[in-house]
Amino acid sequence: DVFEQPQHVGHKKIEFHITTDIPAVLQINSEKEEKNGKRVHLCATTEEINNTGFGRIFPAPSSNDKMETEEEDDEIPSEFISRRDLEKNRLSREEMEKFSVFKNYEPGDPNCRIYVKNLAKQVQEKDLKFIFGRYVDFQSEVERNMFDIRLMKEGRMKGQAFIGLPNEKAAAKALKEANGYVLFEKPMVVQFARSARPKQDANDGKRKK
Repeated sequence: DVFEQPQHVGHKKIEFHITTDIPAVLQINSEKEEKNGKRVHLCATTEEINNTGFGRIFPAPSSNDKMETEEEDDEIPSEFISRRDLEKNRLSREEMEKFSVFKNYEPGDPNCRIYVKNLAKQVQEKDLKFIFGRYVDFQSEVERNMFDIRLMKEGRMKGQAFIGLPNEKAAAKALKEANGYVLFEKPMVVQFARSARPKQDANDGKRKK
């Protein structure tokens, strides 16, 4: 019964509203009528225009879409550090020269792994992920698996870390933007990791003996 009533009464109402309020629509719809002969669609379109109930439904999804995009935008800086914060807390070249840790600084040979030293005692893996995670596309399973953090907390290697990034380009960008970043009041020294790490292990063995 609910569906039948608007159909019977609707045909008469539609003709009046189309001629007075929206003549442009009438021209378009009349062409459609001649081609397709589908008057049922006319009823639906005008009822949707005149009926306030339908009008309230249409804006609702668009506002939801805006909310979703805003939430996505907010998630990016909250999950990983923003470039603005990196630049804000990073030492300038002049300031770096005042620190002995940057005295003989050399970035090293480019590769996909970076070496970080001069880390404060409070630094944890989550802090390094917060900084260097911005160079990884976590939607890609390959990049996710290649992202690796090895933070040394004991022995002679304490305060140092090795971080594996998806590719050489990402590592170079991380080195450029994070070198000299002050984390827990200590500036990080970021270099490309040496491929010949076993030599360091051999030296460690000799010193232990």
